[in-house]
Amino acid sequence: MGTRLHSVVIDSTDHAAQARWWAETLRWSVVHTDEREAAIEPAGGPEADIALVFVPVPEPKVGKNRIHLDLASTTTADQDAIVERLLARGAQRADIGQSDVSWVVLSDPEGNECCVLAPDSRFDEPGTLAAIVVDAVDPGRLARFWAEASGWQIHAESHVLATLCHPDGRPPALDLVAVTDPTPGKNRVHLDVAPSAAADQDAEVERLRRLGAQPADVGQADDVTWVVLTDPEGNEFCVLSPRR
Repeated sequence: MGTRLHSVVIDSTDHAAQARWWAETLRWSVVHTDEREAAIEPAGGPEADIALVFVPVPEPKVGKNRIHLDLASTTTADQDAIVERLLARGAQRADIGQSDVSWVVLSDPEGNECCVLAPDSRFDEPGTLAAIVVDAVDPGRLARFWAEASGWQIHAESHVLATLCHPDGRPPALDLVAVTDPTPGKNRVHLDVAPSAAADQDAEVERLRRLGAQPADVGQADDVTWVVLTDPEGNEFCVLSPRR
């Protein structure tokens, strides 16, 4: 039956504040907060049913994230307005080596990079979560793995970019972007996938391992309900327990 992309998980020094900031940014809803995590979900907007989950960690961010979020704009005025609104709410302009590009690179209040894209007619609402972007040494190879892990479909593939789309065509996309120097160490942002309610978690873990995933130890306890793996390029992800 396979697994589906379930959530984007972001390490945070103040997970509740980060959830509130991103909920306001995306016009999503905070659906859960406790001492272990805070989750936000789309509030009836155009996006697919993916959650952002913020989890507390003691260490601050160091170095560039290997996964970041892109926000859509529909006009140049929209793009400018989104940038100014986020700056007013604690975002900062960020330099990750970009040159003269059409998008604006910012960082959220804890330093996580995000981009406000140039106007795109595919989007009806400015500020929509347009893409989850993953650094990749070999975008095509990684796209084939993530098509199997996420249940999404490869929409475009080249040596510099591979794009996966939700089966319904709803945003965000999963963009795998070529880099020559991935940031080392544990990802501060990772993806979670989940089997369907009728599926077997262990069987899905074994299926993903046959596709190139490897077991990973990120300090998780022995009694957690998820299984931590790495994809073929070493990016951590979790296989959650089966769910609807």
